[in-house]
Amino acid sequence: MLDTTIINKLTDRVLNAQDHATTMTKLTDEYPSMSIEDGYAVQDELRRRWIARGDRCVGLKAGLTSKAKMLQMGVDVPSFGILMASFSRPENSAIDIKELVHPRVEAEIAFVTKAELKGDLTIEQVLAATDYIIPAVEVIDSRYEKFKFDLVSVIADNGSSSRYVTGGRPRDPREMDLRTIGVVIEKNGEIMALGASAAVLNHPANAVVMLVKHLAERGEVLPAGSYVMTGGITEAIPVVAGDCITARFQDMGSVSFRFV
Repeated sequence: MLDTTIINKLTDRVLNAQDHATTMTKLTDEYPSMSIEDGYAVQDELRRRWIARGDRCVGLKAGLTSKAKMLQMGVDVPSFGILMASFSRPENSAIDIKELVHPRVEAEIAFVTKAELKGDLTIEQVLAATDYIIPAVEVIDSRYEKFKFDLVSVIADNGSSSRYVTGGRPRDPREMDLRTIGVVIEKNGEIMALGASAAVLNHPANAVVMLVKHLAERGEVLPAGSYVMTGGITEAIPVVAGDCITARFQDMGSVSFRFV
């Protein structure tokens, strides 16, 4: 792994790009030996700095959870990122596009846990520990120059996290077939993407299973009360100022907001 001095230097670079909505070159251009573990080390340092600023970690997110995205990136497990309270925006809010670089939106199902999760799990154990599921839309924002990146650099940029909006209706996951929830994303009233929740690892709870396994490998657990975004059900849709987004989830309501 890279030493602490280099991890801190890379964290400075990522944080500057995030805070000031500026681009940066792919981190592996300068450090070609950088590993996935190094990427997560940058995430750990980002979280430490955010908490030092007075922010709060509310949960985690899974990315690259569709088979197509995994094949594209040459991986067989999702990537994971941190969700801070400051990333959250209320439903029907206006999101300032000047704070973002390459914003795109994707619809996801979020899990809110009521019990600690650790180790190797089954889908049934995840569902039993889930308080409710709820519709969410993530605004992902790659800070990389000319949209050129690789998996290690994406992990170090915290999975392109920037904003997320939660809305619709919370549901008990045991009352629904989580593989067959239909989702539609509309931009300015026009349908941009359609999908079904099985696009996420055949069942969105599998993203939580893999997340908890990832945490176990790092000696961590998923605490009770965690908010977990399970990954995009549809492709990510580019947005610009003036765009109004509505994501409709079958039997779960909708999430709406706009960019200004």
